Amino acid sequence: MEKIAIIGAGVSGLSVAHFLKDKYEVIVFEKEDRPGGLIKCVRVCGNLFHTCGGHIFNSKRKDVLEWFWTKFSRENEFTKAERNSVVFTDDGKKIPYPIENHMYLFEEDVQKQFIADLVDMAKKEEVEPANFEEFLRNRFGETLYKIYFQPYNEKVWRRDLKNVPMSWLEGKLPMPTVAEMIFNNINHVKEKEFVHATFWYEKMNGSQYIADRLAEELNIQYDSEVASIKKSGDKWIVCDQEFDKVVFCGNIKEMIKIIKGVDIDEYFDKVCALEYHGTTSVFCEIDSNPYSWIYQPDRCHESHRIICTGNFADSNNKDLPEGRITATIEFTDAISKEDIIDNLTRVPLRPKYLDHKYNKYTYPIQDANTRDMIKKLKRLLASDNFYFTGRFADWEYYNMDVAIGAAMDLCKNI
Repeated sequence: MEKIAIIGAGVSGLSVAHFLKDKYEVIVFEKEDRPGGLIKCVRVCGNLFHTCGGHIFNSKRKDVLEWFWTKFSRENEFTKAERNSVVFTDDGKKIPYPIENHMYLFEEDVQKQFIADLVDMAKKEEVEPANFEEFLRNRFGETLYKIYFQPYNEKVWRRDLKNVPMSWLEGKLPMPTVAEMIFNNINHVKEKEFVHATFWYEKMNGSQYIADRLAEELNIQYDSEVASIKKSGDKWIVCDQEFDKVVFCGNIKEMIKIIKGVDIDEYFDKVCALEYHGTTSVFCEIDSNPYSWIYQPDRCHESHRIICTGNFADSNNKDLPEGRITATIEFTDAISKEDIIDNLTRVPLRPKYLDHKYNKYTYPIQDANTRDMIKKLKRLLASDNFYFTGRFADWEYYNMDVAIGAAMDLCKNI
């Protein structure tokens, strides 16, 4: 049986290993002491802290759902929840998400401004936006842009939205028409009527439980940082072991520096130039509320989102005062503990700091050439039995289910 090395035991690497373990002798190399990558969790005073976001599971893909539920008991290990998201505006309003469906909840003058925007948008011929700002103004109108889309997205992306190319956001943007926004406001259409309005959450240890379960059947060498992946003849050398094939599921910026024995020099500078954002996830105790996600356009603090993980499972809250739950409050890029504490004084729901974790790589940023460049590099390396997949290998904003689907698709061709 041929041997295959998989680099990284995040959700992509774990999935690849499962899809290939019946065809190959599989060894997974993981630089940390446990699996999970971006879906890792830790316990803080007994409470579950998602150290990068708050990971849930659902999928549009039937094959991903079917495979996932062969590994877990949906009835015994997971809870099913309705997504209940809200926008906290700077004047204290709590507007259900998506905000464009709930403009009827604003004051009369704001409603009239929004209606005028819709009328104006309906008269205009649709044009291809040159950047993210143009897209938001053209799609939602000036009123919604100023109330929500501009302040929220400037907090997330930390730059002028004119400098955010549309290629970053392909497939990730709401695309309601003027007619749909009018219909949704007249009929008070709620989020629960949309695709992915429900999700599953592992009720004992969150996404860490998922990673731990997937790791159980695999040969994973932990505390193994791969410093070199070298082609020698028709073999690949990884950690002094010979392999017939390699699947890299880490960061492409690291990958490009450690591959030896193949000519990929023309891609080196392009990969090294790829842009990204990090996230500081702040674990807090907050006031009880009914929400899943809270979006925060308010400019009085730097946080852009609260993920109310304490509402996902009772086991996420331990020995908290009555009327309090845990949550993760997100800030783009690095922020000091001193600045975190200062910001929390202005964040709603009386957050109390418990812990925080900075993840340098969380949001890959593309330009118009990124996908094409990576596809060409994939084809070149595949001819030498080297493959890669994952959020920061493919430089795509994959959620857990999409990462599993991408791994599944890749493995059909290995």
